[in-house]
Amino acid sequence: MSEAPTRRTAQPFISWAGSKRKLLEQIKPHLPSSFDRYFEPFLGGGSLFLHLRPSSAYLNDACLPLVDTWRAVKRNPMGVHREATRRPLDKVSYYEARAERGGGYLQRSGRFIYLNKGAFNGLYRVNLRGEFNVPWGAPKSGFICDLENLEEVSRTLNDADATITHGDFADVLARSSRGDLAFIDPPYVTSHNNNGFIAYNEKIFSWSDQERLAAAARAAVSRGSYVLVTNAHHDSVTALYPDFETIVLERSSTLAASKEKRGRTSEVLMIGRP
Repeated sequence: MSEAPTRRTAQPFISWAGSKRKLLEQIKPHLPSSFDRYFEPFLGGGSLFLHLRPSSAYLNDACLPLVDTWRAVKRNPMGVHREATRRPLDKVSYYEARAERGGGYLQRSGRFIYLNKGAFNGLYRVNLRGEFNVPWGAPKSGFICDLENLEEVSRTLNDADATITHGDFADVLARSSRGDLAFIDPPYVTSHNNNGFIAYNEKIFSWSDQERLAAAARAAVSRGSYVLVTNAHHDSVTALYPDFETIVLERSSTLAASKEKRGRTSEVLMIGRP
């Protein structure tokens, strides 16, 4: 059985839109005291996974370069660190790295982390050709990543014998069963919680996918899994989870272009208990 640790361990090595790192303190009180396997179908930066350090984990994401980077860190954190930090984090070097293509798994993973640190707001976006095209973000420091943390991330992944996949969320959730914990954090934005939520979010995660996700989450609970779902604070979303407890989470918005447009926003944590 895996139990939530009380000490700080590895930290996320990338910035990712929708990260739950700043919401962990609000989420932690709603975690089960123990569980068997851990499932996370939308891995992103992996904040909760790294905090929990489970003994068994199934991790998944729809972004293949992100999945490949997690796999590389698990396999060779020193090599990833070497590639990620081999050039300075400045505008000229950033655009040179952004124009590069191919390379081995260490080169690609190191470049992914490097570009993530230099990109505007840590965004990940590609054009129609699948090429990363986020502009230089002028970060306040030249920090990219540190080897000690990558090695701790690698240990956490290997201790969990983590299976890291690139695929549909439903395929991962379908493997969960009695005694497991599933943390589900799909892509969504909160800026349209009260106005045009469905139409706006259709661009990043379709409403039909929201419905499929809710069905998969409810099925996991029916099999005996403890399920946590984060999503936008909107009635149409919570209506998809009629038997789940709903907790409102509050955070600061960080994706607006200017500080003046950033403020407090709310999200929901929906809890399905077997």
